[in-house]
Amino acid sequence: MNYIAIKMLMGDKGKYIGIIMGLTFASLIMTQQPAIFVGLMARSYSFISDLGLPDIWVMDPKVQFVDDIKPLQDTELYRVRGVSGVEWATPLYKGLLKARLTDGTFQTCNVIGLDDATLIGGPPIMLEGQLDDLRRSDSVIVDIDGATEKLGKPSLIPGEKPTPLKIGDSLELNDRRAIVVGIAKSTRTFQSQPVVYTTYSRAKNYAPKERKLLSFILVKTKQGQDPHELARRIKQHTGPAAYTQAEFKELTYQYFMHNTGIPINFGISILLGFIVGAAIAGQTFYNFTLDNIRQFGVLKAMGTGNLVLLRMILLQAVLVGSIGYGLGVGLTALFGFATRHTILAFKFPWQLLLFSGTGVSIICIFAALISIFKVFRLEPAIVFKG
Repeated sequence: MNYIAIKMLMGDKGKYIGIIMGLTFASLIMTQQPAIFVGLMARSYSFISDLGLPDIWVMDPKVQFVDDIKPLQDTELYRVRGVSGVEWATPLYKGLLKARLTDGTFQTCNVIGLDDATLIGGPPIMLEGQLDDLRRSDSVIVDIDGATEKLGKPSLIPGEKPTPLKIGDSLELNDRRAIVVGIAKSTRTFQSQPVVYTTYSRAKNYAPKERKLLSFILVKTKQGQDPHELARRIKQHTGPAAYTQAEFKELTYQYFMHNTGIPINFGISILLGFIVGAAIAGQTFYNFTLDNIRQFGVLKAMGTGNLVLLRMILLQAVLVGSIGYGLGVGLTALFGFATRHTILAFKFPWQLLLFSGTGVSIICIFAALISIFKVFRLEPAIVFKG
């Protein structure tokens, strides 16, 4: 009977392909759109992930996410260092400054100021140059994406790609010279601005003059010390907020989830993909059943029970669902591979396979149910009519 069910399914090539295409579309949308959403949300805290060395981030209590900079006084650094359980604490500057390019245009950059003594908080991967080169006069390190795109030297030929920055080239940050001494690889941020690394003291010179310029204090716990307990103690004894790395990521993630329209926009896209896929697959599968209603009637007249017919229809649904799901996931993987070097955010964790698989299963169950009810109510006498 399984063989008969498959032959019936593939007998009408048009409807067979139509069902698979509907399920493929639904699977693609329910996998690709969440993958872009997950990638976008991961970028919101990518800067925190890149700085994997510190266990605790200390900041102003009113900070809502990583780019919501509310500077502290430099004296807070010494107070944090005095808390029991702190192995080391270093300053970090993070701010948006305008860089003046060689053709006179301006580009907003994410300037990161690292502790002058230790350079803790530097880029995770150096492609050219060394991190220690930041100790040279007026030196900066630029991330590879910014160096090749937004901070690149404009081409003399209109329409051509800019010439990437290289070691020895110079920029102007707030009317001060900055010489590129290294090219680094860092994870793209939510705003996808070029990232420029320099020392903390130099970053304060680049930044507009303010009374407070200390963005964050990076803290490492002593061996055997619980980071959550130390964060609570820092907050209690010094006043500024203190979060573990995971807590700061969660704080940033929750801000974007609750204060932007990103989840709603992607949720609508996913829902529309599910509805359209269910409508196409359900209607096509039902029409397929109507076209084969006489065949089902013959089987009933020959004594085939409803359970056997149910198994046949479910087999057909599982077959087209598996093919459509596989094609949709495969297209999503190809899409991610093709866009891996572009500005598009894309992250494909294994949980998305379960999410889209559940969605396709629901569509297949829906499509099978509307066909099953029709077959169950079928009278075998229909075979002898007409």
